[in-house]
Amino acid sequence: MIERSLADWLAYLEQLHPSAIDMGLERCREVAQRLGLARLAPRVITVTGTNGKGSTCAFIASLLQEQGLKVGVYSSPHLLRYNERVQIAGVEASDAMLCQAFAVVEAARGETSLTYFEMGTLAAFWLFQQAALDALVLEVGLGGRLDAVNLVDADIALITSIGIDHADWLGDTRESVAFEKAGIFRAGKPALCGDLEPPQPLLDQVALLDAPFFLRGRDYDLNVDGQSWSWYGLNNQGEVLRLAQLPLLDLPMENAALALQAYALMELPWQAEQIGSALLKTRITGRLDRRSLNWQGKPLTLLLDVGHNPHAAEYLAQRLASRASLHRRLAVFGLLADKDLAGVVAPLLSEVSEWAVAPLPTSRTCGAGELQAHLHNSGARVTAHADVQAALEAQCAKASAGDEILLFGSFYCVAEALDWLARQANGGVQDGFAG
Repeated sequence: MIERSLADWLAYLEQLHPSAIDMGLERCREVAQRLGLARLAPRVITVTGTNGKGSTCAFIASLLQEQGLKVGVYSSPHLLRYNERVQIAGVEASDAMLCQAFAVVEAARGETSLTYFEMGTLAAFWLFQQAALDALVLEVGLGGRLDAVNLVDADIALITSIGIDHADWLGDTRESVAFEKAGIFRAGKPALCGDLEPPQPLLDQVALLDAPFFLRGRDYDLNVDGQSWSWYGLNNQGEVLRLAQLPLLDLPMENAALALQAYALMELPWQAEQIGSALLKTRITGRLDRRSLNWQGKPLTLLLDVGHNPHAAEYLAQRLASRASLHRRLAVFGLLADKDLAGVVAPLLSEVSEWAVAPLPTSRTCGAGELQAHLHNSGARVTAHADVQAALEAQCAKASAGDEILLFGSFYCVAEALDWLARQANGGVQDGFAG
């Protein structure tokens, strides 16, 4: 039998099930039982939410790793390599590890049909079970209640925010979205919510499960004051914990505050200096991700962000507005067709001088013509291009020294930019993160 490469496996998984998304846990649960998947780690933290899942998971992992714990992290989607989805002790799973895991799941599934995401999730679970972890941080792929990640019982379950996205699957109201996301809560286990006004279905689920509930603005919160921020929250005994004079972060501090509340419930060492250091070191590629670029002798700043729904766009606009600049900001923008184009564009119109739009390398893309027409009708200066990299090069050519190029709208968009940056031959690209 010829061994498959990781690329071969991924291509195989894409055609394994008749639909890309098939909500429900029964098929996955059946295969998980055959695999003997049981308790994956002594501590399991599951995170869902419309926005902020990735950074919240990263903050939690950093806090735990700072204590010397061996931590697994499962996230999606990936930007450049599938390996990004599975991390063990801060290191991405190798091709060989993933191939072995896929082979094990394939042998166990028999005639049971699994989607690409379900196969990947079970493969990750198998790797985590082999790794003898101290803690596991799981990012939900879609929704919560029926997502494959929800096969595992969370010791602490977090909901970052509740907005309308993936309406075909989660419904078109905050109430329906909240119901689906609250499906990760477990009876008697801490349930945390970073949304200041959680819809009633979430509160109903908390009551039904008699879950200890920790709500931002009531049980924990943060305050930003000048060049530092402070936090308060509760431990398992209901005692108030406080942190003051924390350094400002590149990633959303609301998500750091939620991660801190989760950490406060784990009965681990509470040392302000260690905690601040762990938060400050947390990074995520493609989220408020600033890169310095020397383009044909011009020093430029490229800001990458995967925000692709109105909530994320509003947050991005707030962060841009707080960083007043004497220079222009030029945007490179692409979006999937099933996203809220008007809702994503509106918050950023006042923050961008000129737009360059392009289709994404997927059949799900919104066409450049449609993007251009919408922006033109919104009063923006806009040009259309054949692809993201052409749009990016056009904006680099147009930019003056010191201008900022904002590239956002989709994981596909950011992935194209990262690929372009990696292929620059002039050696002028440096990594950095937005302040």
